[in-house]
Amino acid sequence: MSDTMKTWRTPTVIILAGCLISIVTFGTRAGFGLWLEPMSTQFGWGRETFALSMAIQNLVWGMAQPFAGALADRYGSARVLVGGGVLYAGGVAAMAYSTTPLTLHLSAGVLVGFSLAGASFAIVLAAFARTVPEERRSRALGIATAAGSMGQFLLVPVSQLLLDGLGWENALIVLSLFPLLVIPLAMALVGKSEHTGAGPEQSLAAAIREASRHRGYWLLVAGFFVCGFHVAFIQVHLPAHITDLGMDASIGAWAISLIGLFNIIGAYYSGVLGGKFSKKYLLSLLYASRAVVITIYMLVPATVTTTLVFSSFMGLLWLSTIPLTSGIVAQIFGPRYMAMLFGFVFFSHQVGAFIGVWLGGKLYDTTGSYDVVWWLAVGLAVFAALIHFPIDERSVPRLAQPA
Repeated sequence: MSDTMKTWRTPTVIILAGCLISIVTFGTRAGFGLWLEPMSTQFGWGRETFALSMAIQNLVWGMAQPFAGALADRYGSARVLVGGGVLYAGGVAAMAYSTTPLTLHLSAGVLVGFSLAGASFAIVLAAFARTVPEERRSRALGIATAAGSMGQFLLVPVSQLLLDGLGWENALIVLSLFPLLVIPLAMALVGKSEHTGAGPEQSLAAAIREASRHRGYWLLVAGFFVCGFHVAFIQVHLPAHITDLGMDASIGAWAISLIGLFNIIGAYYSGVLGGKFSKKYLLSLLYASRAVVITIYMLVPATVTTTLVFSSFMGLLWLSTIPLTSGIVAQIFGPRYMAMLFGFVFFSHQVGAFIGVWLGGKLYDTTGSYDVVWWLAVGLAVFAALIHFPIDERSVPRLAQPA
């Protein structure tokens, strides 16, 4: 690498570029739920059809994430991000021409899902873990996650404006331009994982074996399943749930936007607190709080005020799990293969997302209500709060050995 490249690619530039990537990529897909009703109405689909496309998207994203992470660990984050950004733009544009369930599943489901593995915040988080000192790592992971939420806050209202002004097809065409911004931004993240000097060098296969034998790693996998269930179900179905309650569609957009706004606070302070206190106990507290917030929302009268208050509190807890979960992975196993190892944990998150999105649509079409899924979300939150307690957060013995 030339001296010029080293000069301009400072940690500040890397963090800024990574945050902008998170804003664009997370914010673009955050408003997809706004398309559920207009597309389903125009083509006479039940809500399960659109929900299944979003479920496929989450599942494909999760399946591809470990491989995208391994490529980023081997060849560098920038190359993976550029490829993901191009495919992402193509997938969103293809959604505009999806007039059958099959074409929607292929565009919004398979193509967008596959692209997100390369263009997502998971690749950015791994790049931060490699470039930021350990004592500041948790805060940096929180900043990157908060940036994704900023994208949700900023771009969901933009998506609603595009829908109102252009119609759903043209709105998707315009939205597809946003992921192309990843291409220039990724240049700041050029570089690949190197051995950090902490502990002996390790092969990729050895890293997988080490993680698979760690009980705490499997508990993280199980807990992140619940996070995916919550986030995907609410993100896709909350706007439609709100219109079912007799409120204007704009309230659904503002609800999702408020979740993003308040998660900027939640994700940032999750990262800050994760650098000072036990991450596993903070995760237990977060999931228990989700159970309480959802329960209250289900029991109080549904109004614009209660819906927006619910969205605000849920926002504080939304993606605050990410800096803590990814931080535990890096803390236990080191940053060398973090992109891949967090990718496997994230796959569990996306399996939960698949089930949450699909089940929401399926049960709504069957029962005419989302109530069963809401209460299932409460039960899963309690489960997740309990299983994080036994996690051993200490670094593996390998990291204490001389390089």
